[in-house]
Amino acid sequence: MRMAPIKGVSVCSTVFTLLLLALLTVLSPGARAQASPFTVADIRVEGLQRISPGSVFAVLPVGVGDVVDGLAVRAAAKNLFATGNFDDISIGRDGDVLVVSVVERPSISEINIDGNKAIETEALLDGLKGAGLAIGQVFQRSTLEGMQLELQRQYVLQGRYDATIDTEVIPEPRNRVSIAIDVNEGTVASISHINVVGNSIFDDEELAEIFVLKTTGWLSFFTSDDKYSKEKLTSDLEALTSYYLDRGYLEFSIDSTQVAVSPNKEEVFITANISEGEQFTITDVGLSGDLVLPEEDLRRYLLIREGMIYSQALVTTTEDYLTRRLGNEGYNFAKVTGIPEIGEEGSTVAIKFFVDPGKRTYVRRINFTGNMRTADDVLRREMRQMEASPASAADIEQSRIRLERLGFFKTATVETKEVPGTDDLIDVDFTVEEQSFGSIGGSVGFAQDAGLILGLNLTQNNFLGSGRRVGVNINSSRFQDSASFNYTNPYFTEDGVSRGFSVFFRKTDLSEINVASYTTDTFGASLNFGYPISETQRLGFSFGASDTKITTGDFAVQEIRASPRLQDGVFDFYESQRLADGTYSAAEFLLPLEELSPSALSPPPEPGFLDENGDQFLNWTATGSWLQSTLNRGQLATRGASQSLALEVSVPALSDLEFFKLTYRGEVYFPIYGPFTLHLRTELGYGDGYGDTTTLPFFQHFFAGGFGSVRGFEVNTLGPRSTPPINYIVDRPITEIDENGVPLEQGGPNGDQFGYVVDPETGKIVVQEVNQRRPQPFGGNVLMEGSAEILFPLPFIKDQRSLRSALFLDAGNVFNTNCTVNQVNCFDVDVAELRYSVGIGVTWLSGFGPMTFSLAKPLNASEIDRRETFQFTLGRGF
Repeated sequence: MRMAPIKGVSVCSTVFTLLLLALLTVLSPGARAQASPFTVADIRVEGLQRISPGSVFAVLPVGVGDVVDGLAVRAAAKNLFATGNFDDISIGRDGDVLVVSVVERPSISEINIDGNKAIETEALLDGLKGAGLAIGQVFQRSTLEGMQLELQRQYVLQGRYDATIDTEVIPEPRNRVSIAIDVNEGTVASISHINVVGNSIFDDEELAEIFVLKTTGWLSFFTSDDKYSKEKLTSDLEALTSYYLDRGYLEFSIDSTQVAVSPNKEEVFITANISEGEQFTITDVGLSGDLVLPEEDLRRYLLIREGMIYSQALVTTTEDYLTRRLGNEGYNFAKVTGIPEIGEEGSTVAIKFFVDPGKRTYVRRINFTGNMRTADDVLRREMRQMEASPASAADIEQSRIRLERLGFFKTATVETKEVPGTDDLIDVDFTVEEQSFGSIGGSVGFAQDAGLILGLNLTQNNFLGSGRRVGVNINSSRFQDSASFNYTNPYFTEDGVSRGFSVFFRKTDLSEINVASYTTDTFGASLNFGYPISETQRLGFSFGASDTKITTGDFAVQEIRASPRLQDGVFDFYESQRLADGTYSAAEFLLPLEELSPSALSPPPEPGFLDENGDQFLNWTATGSWLQSTLNRGQLATRGASQSLALEVSVPALSDLEFFKLTYRGEVYFPIYGPFTLHLRTELGYGDGYGDTTTLPFFQHFFAGGFGSVRGFEVNTLGPRSTPPINYIVDRPITEIDENGVPLEQGGPNGDQFGYVVDPETGKIVVQEVNQRRPQPFGGNVLMEGSAEILFPLPFIKDQRSLRSALFLDAGNVFNTNCTVNQVNCFDVDVAELRYSVGIGVTWLSGFGPMTFSLAKPLNASEIDRRETFQFTLGRGF
């Protein structure tokens, strides 16, 4: 009964409100503008602060002279709101002037993000920018709220269920705002249980090994494999599916997956419900579709056969092989699909590979980018894919590999793009990133043994971007002056025949540093050619001549010139004895030179090299070499293999010495796991004399130790040592003494005679001074070296392409099959005499060339070996 009055009041109030609104609408300018059409004489925009009037006029659907009615006003308001620049818009009429009043939305002056670690600030700002939140853009609160929810979802996908995102919009002058985003990432929930339900063929332990995600264990602190991530779970479920499909369970399926979180949001429980199904055997394998190539050719790429257990991995690999084969014939957009057809029995399946080759494509243009210093024609001559030819996937990939093998670029990538408006043309775009392709070094130093040392070394493998190799080396010190120049044009002819030459001069006086008392003056030149015989193999031929003159001093080692030998006295002295009365008695056993018996000097055990062959040699040499390389890069390769074999022979009819040297070098890379790679290297060498030359000339010996050899030992110090010379001092004899025995005259009547102290019993010269200098490295005619390295990436360095770090085991030594009688540390080939070392090394391709460091520990150094723990070099890698 009390409801009736209330209802009546409510109806009256509603009617009154509607009438009042209608009256206000009629009286408002906007209503008048909509109520009666009029011709616009002018347009006035009010309320603008940052946005120019022109931007408003550009979106208005009316202009001066147009007739405006209610529909036109609504359309204008709709267009202005669609720009997203305004919070409020009103359109009215002032006479014949259309009045547009707006309230602008603020612009974003600053965005501050704090507390994020798992997701980098740059990535967050990029995400905000993509959603329309960036400095200078118009602020929209709905967009910020959406991004806040999306960011929260991203952290949930990482297993951070307790992450929170707080935002604050701070007003600033001139209609601007700054946005502060405070991130509390929380902690990643740990996996407490992973349960697979429905498995009977494979047990839980076997399936658990498939998962990257693990329950918390004692290694989880280091591996973080117990931290939940949706991406990792998705990957694990795909791996589980592949595991069953690769073993013939074609109908395997994951029915459902549940991820439960504990109330404290710190633990995750994962359950996957699966259906295994039956194991299928293949009954038939066929090809269908437009084959375009002979079926016998395509069948060679079928990896599955009748009677085999079904394997999805083999089906996928077969699809890939068939697609590549078609791509090599120009069908770059070919599609091959393996379609399984389950038999009626339920446990057999027939596989039909459907081939859709598409149209045969041709290359319209080949483009290069990134080669700032290298000329285009240097890259173009490495191309195996030609313009206007059918596009071959194999030729395109081979072209990319050849670019990387040049050693001029860190990386070379390729992309094929369809030409707009066509369905049978593509452009091939190569992108390269240049690196240091040479080295320059200058040095000024001083050493006690070598004195002032000056050096200049310039090597350019890509001289002026031409692809040609040029090297200039000039070095000067107290004991050596040397200069050399070499030049190689790898494309002397268009088909890849190379030609080069080198000239050099070297003057060495080793007596200045007390190594051995001899000097060499050597100058020579060589001309070389290279011929490609396949994509990965080359033959090389070199012809050269060198003239070497060797001058020995008193301290030449016995392998160079035989000893014992006579040596002039460094200073004059005489032998005397002090008598009891204080007088002196002259040493009458000093004999004049003419009284020396020829048999008084002990003969040397065997002659030295110069005793047999003279001391000046003009040698003409011919060298043949073979090189095979499948390395993926010219510098710091990471996969592939390389080997070379070279034989150098002196021409017998033209050369003073007859000798040969045979060398072999090889290396191979094996991927181990992820970024880890095993690198094996070896170098073998053998040389000897022939004809009238009995041994390999000592200045052609092999040496070992240091970088590129056995690290941890001083460079070139392993292997045989020289035999120190034995020198007999020659002194002036006493010919006259006074009454006290003091000499009055030395050297005989003419003052230049010499004499020797002779043992009266044996008749042999008494050794007055024997030169027992430290045996110096002498090298040998047999070289055996090898190393095993595990390449690994350095942490905290993003660009690993210019760095190489490795743990290594080196082994090697130099041997001699023609050891002299008294030679120190000289032995024939003996594996037991190999030297070993372990350590770590780093090479960096700097702007001045490769810089290499190593720390090594010799494992079985002998007493005579020279150790060197830390080693450094500029211009050479390992």
